[in-house]
Amino acid sequence: MKINTIKTDAVIIGAGPVGLFQIFELGLLEIRAHIIDSLNKVGGQCIELYPDKPIYDIPAVPVYTGRELIDNLLKQVEPFSPVFHLGEEVISIQKRDDGYFDLITSIGKHFITKTVFIAAGVGSFQPRTLKVEGIEKFTNSQLFYQVKNPSIFYDKNIIICGGGDSALDWALNMVGKADSVILLHRSNSFRAAPSSVSKMKILCDNYEMQFIIGQITGIEINNNKLNKIKVTGSDGVIRRIPLDMLLVFFGLSPKLGPVTKWGIDIIHKQIKVCNTEKFETNLPGIFAIGDINTYPGKKKLILSGFHEAALAAFGALSYIFPDKKINMQYTTTSTKLHKILKVKSPVFH
Repeated sequence: MKINTIKTDAVIIGAGPVGLFQIFELGLLEIRAHIIDSLNKVGGQCIELYPDKPIYDIPAVPVYTGRELIDNLLKQVEPFSPVFHLGEEVISIQKRDDGYFDLITSIGKHFITKTVFIAAGVGSFQPRTLKVEGIEKFTNSQLFYQVKNPSIFYDKNIIICGGGDSALDWALNMVGKADSVILLHRSNSFRAAPSSVSKMKILCDNYEMQFIIGQITGIEINNNKLNKIKVTGSDGVIRRIPLDMLLVFFGLSPKLGPVTKWGIDIIHKQIKVCNTEKFETNLPGIFAIGDINTYPGKKKLILSGFHEAALAAFGALSYIFPDKKINMQYTTTSTKLHKILKVKSPVFH
């Protein structure tokens, strides 16, 4: 595996709302960050779990959807040119003799950084897998839990399992591109957007795709290839359906993953922080913010995570600028911060 090395002052693990706000708070202190997330898009739980649900407890904003919150946080951090590394997981962190940390990701990137901010929410999201004997051997050849290259499904007979947005979105997307599209779900009740469900039903009525109610209970293999799936319907009848490719979207399950091996103190699947002055872990230079951390009085609120991000940024200064005196400045009055934010300083008459 080829190692790509990146040297930086700060690495943020997790691109949810708190991780994004950490970019902003570091940016105000002239610290540029790299952000790593196991998901292939920015937003964390806000985008994966409730993109269109209202959030009512963000100060000065009566109501936000998860998607609106993430969109505005991304706009807010634009002046700092953050670098995102998506679809990657940090698999190891080790302290170096020179005070830096070595971080290695799941695709072989090597980061050398002075500080680490863990904003991983409830952990890295992993796809919920299909529990059928023998199916796992076809993972990434005929069985897929995410779509990285849509073209490999073109001109194929595909079956898509699930009732959420991902399943419906890809089923609709593949109509006219794949040879045939079958959507398989355990019931007639969907978690996906109603508009997507309506489109799917229209396509089924027009014989452009099929919808089948049932669950995969077995497979048939021919010449070492997945040839058919056995689907048990609500009527108890087992149907054998031929296919080329199987896409499964059963949602995502949060797991702490490799963080448990980094030497960080963990209590009840959460990272213990040593104080609430800077939210530093037992490993100096590594901070934990947002839902991933725990301390007396902890509240799992986005607002609390924003507060933690601000203090963690100041807590990191002694590692990044050990000889630099930092004076507290405010975005309302500081011309220096206005330049950093690329905004005009107000003129008062």
